Amino acid sequence: MRTTLSDTRSLGRAETRPGIVHFALAVGGFAIGTSEFAAMALIPYFSPSLGIAETTASHVISAYALGVVIGAPVLAVLGARWPRRTLLIALMIVYALAHVASAFAQNYHGMLAYRFISGLPHGAYFGVAALMAASVVPREDRSKAVARVMTGLTVATVLGVPFANVLGQTVGWRWGFGIVAVLALLCVALIWIYAPRDEAPRSGSPLSELSALGNRQVLLTLLTGAVGFGGFFAVYSYVASTVINVTQAGEAAVPFVLAAMGGGMVVGTLVVGWVADRRPTLAPFAIMTIAGLLMLCYGPATASLVTLIPLVFLIGMSGALSIPLQSRLMDVAGEAQTLAAALNHSAFNIANAIGPAVAAAAISAGYGFQASGYVGALLSVAGIVCFAVTVADARRSAKPAR
Repeated sequence: MRTTLSDTRSLGRAETRPGIVHFALAVGGFAIGTSEFAAMALIPYFSPSLGIAETTASHVISAYALGVVIGAPVLAVLGARWPRRTLLIALMIVYALAHVASAFAQNYHGMLAYRFISGLPHGAYFGVAALMAASVVPREDRSKAVARVMTGLTVATVLGVPFANVLGQTVGWRWGFGIVAVLALLCVALIWIYAPRDEAPRSGSPLSELSALGNRQVLLTLLTGAVGFGGFFAVYSYVASTVINVTQAGEAAVPFVLAAMGGGMVVGTLVVGWVADRRPTLAPFAIMTIAGLLMLCYGPATASLVTLIPLVFLIGMSGALSIPLQSRLMDVAGEAQTLAAALNHSAFNIANAIGPAVAAAAISAGYGFQASGYVGALLSVAGIVCFAVTVADARRSAKPAR
């Protein structure tokens, strides 16, 4: 007998308390968000300790992103038959151990390897966590459920990252990675206690999960995220440099600007989760359109913190684009739910590579750090085009053949 997502949803909802399950999953998101963003802030502290230049140390960030891109599809396929609770626990144990190893790294190559391993569970965790979160609530509330899980990551940009940075400055950079290991183990304990224990048997297989790679709707939705979200990262990557070199507000102002952007991500996650449940197709169009318009205002707004801080807060809200796209993947992925959900985070890490790279080319061409806003706007427009093609393809496929 085949078990569907709705069957699992009904079973999980009857046996669990959605709020505590979502909190347990969000703790994992908080750990991952702290690690992903704090590693950038810890570069000035671990680079001299490992005897390397900061430019070389930045490669560990790329190693983590590469781990996300590779790990998401591979682990999703390998874990196709695993109960979601078991798979989530295994992923977070690996995440904890990799961060313990990072905390004790003695040289650059060791750190590079450990950060790559740290990235492997990232996408698969969020993908499986999104499916579990959706399985314990009614269908009409699933975007809100996904948003609650993602809130852990966004809150990390406001609380976890500054705390890890303080640890790096005071007691040593190794504690910045060590605290992530503690958070990951806390997540393991919470999932062990509160996540649904008696899931219906999963009928998935590695072959059925791989069917996502031949699903046009899955691929077009992933393309939308990889391109459209690149605009957010084009701006985020150069906010600090813009504050220092263009706004000339000094380094002391950087944490406040980044906190404003992180705060926007938190608010956006909660708001978009509610909107996406009611207008699932409109939500991505609205997010990318508003983000594009805001990014066009980025250049003039960099003249003063008075205009820059509220603008980056609003741009930060566009970081919630992953939520409606994640929900859409649940609709179109068929038997490949786990792989499609995990690939969503691979797509956003590709965006994390595309956005800064295109912005860097514009800045290097002499257009200044303000150009990151215009690059972001262009990528948002490109994302809108991709999603328009996605929706049109879905409607064409839904029409009965004559």
